[in-house]
Amino acid sequence: MKTKKILFATDFSPSSEAALAMAVSLARESNATLMLVHVQEPPMAFGGGETYVGPLETVEELSSMLANLVGKDAGIPVERRIVVGEPAHEIVELAEENDVDLIVIGSHGRTGVARLLMGSVAEAVVRRAKCAVLTVKQPEHAAVAK
Repeated sequence: MKTKKILFATDFSPSSEAALAMAVSLARESNATLMLVHVQEPPMAFGGGETYVGPLETVEELSSMLANLVGKDAGIPVERRIVVGEPAHEIVELAEENDVDLIVIGSHGRTGVARLLMGSVAEAVVRRAKCAVLTVKQPEHAAVAK
């Protein structure tokens, strides 16, 4: 498989850090372009009319965070995208629109009730994507540090 474009989706969590290292390595080895993507979820509305906004970074802060993920000296072409929406849907859509060959995404490794309650963006991407998807499990030492 000739890999020309790799999409790396990040939520800036420890599981994303491990996936980033893998995505950069794969991009370097295959001379592929690396597309760094963060999906900002829109505010949630509740039945009583309340809206939970959560910790929202500004576009400038997110752009800076994406810029700091992979430096200009990495030796690979890098594109950066910030989109708003449901993460799995937006990741899959970006991959299709940009002829991505591989999606690399971190997995928190949740199981049981935690997975049921919180859902899994990585799992939804695997189910929906038309291209290959590599999930990278959060390193054990990072999970313990939380």
